[in-house]
Amino acid sequence: MKIEHFAFNVADPIAVAEWYVTHMGMTIARKMEGGPNTHFLADDSGQVMVEIYNNPPDQVPDYANMNPLILHLAFVCENPEEKRAELEKVGATFAEEVRIKDGSHLVMMRDPWGLAIQLCKRGTPMLKA
Repeated sequence: MKIEHFAFNVADPIAVAEWYVTHMGMTIARKMEGGPNTHFLADDSGQVMVEIYNNPPDQVPDYANMNPLILHLAFVCENPEEKRAELEKVGATFAEEVRIKDGSHLVMMRDPWGLAIQLCKRGTPMLKA
């Protein structure tokens, strides 16, 4: 089995999709106009997707008040410090930074809607190239 996508219910999928495309290097693999405004966003490998939508509208989680360790979206990042500064200029906020003995550098942030995102520079990469 292979994971196709992970889905999030968000308040404004059109704005969220635009932000992730512009600032996180994702592309729109598929979108559906109207209704829940579903968007499938692919990473630059085209092998991992995130689905965002607004359905049901009254059940969008309060991401901003959730502990980031409950739910976060992690991205491979070669320079977490540089990306942190870039993202702070476009509405993301810093949550925490961790450096692990194996050389990993992890920066936890929140996107402008409160969803936790993690920038991961691993001492030993975890994904296949």
